[in-house]
Amino acid sequence: MTASGRSVGLFFGSFNPVHNGHMMLANYFACFTRLEEVWMVLSPQNPLKKKEQLLPFHQRLHMLQAACEDENFIRPSDVESRLSLPSYTTHTLVHLAEKFPSHTFSLIMGSDNLTTLPQWKNYEFILANYRIMVYPRPGFTHTDHPLFSHPQVEYFTEAPLIEISASFIRNAVKQGKNIRYFMPHKAFEYMDRMNFYKSRPGTPK
Repeated sequence: MTASGRSVGLFFGSFNPVHNGHMMLANYFACFTRLEEVWMVLSPQNPLKKKEQLLPFHQRLHMLQAACEDENFIRPSDVESRLSLPSYTTHTLVHLAEKFPSHTFSLIMGSDNLTTLPQWKNYEFILANYRIMVYPRPGFTHTDHPLFSHPQVEYFTEAPLIEISASFIRNAVKQGKNIRYFMPHKAFEYMDRMNFYKSRPGTPK
């Protein structure tokens, strides 16, 4: 993250855990758009999501770092661990703009998140100052929501439509399923070695 004047896409998520769908999307935006890098910004806690089954930040960060270890244009970011909670995107954007004044930042988000953007803190500020790059999500491929026509929003219909989710991974692991082909190899190895998300002895699967 030391290069100056980069066009950077910010891909926010709890990455609980990071999976191949996340990496496919990050790769798409890093290689098939005008972005030069994608930073996968790990969120300590999404204010709009429940904390249920959320691994500690440092453990999710370790998996994310392992997933990005061999990538040239995809980088993990722990910036939100150094900011006050709850994690509001607008606060993170202001912090990054101050720390990297020569960079141009854009947000990467799913079409489902775009429809909930008006619930975000200071969302008008985000729309006024940042480009939003949107990828399709299952069940949210329509574009009749007014934000899809906003001049700051660009909808990438050719981005991969990812059916896999982190909740699917967690539930599959809890049921004892083999999901090693659903995750980056090094991230899966760490998760499996640490027994994350597995059922505890005596608990129903």
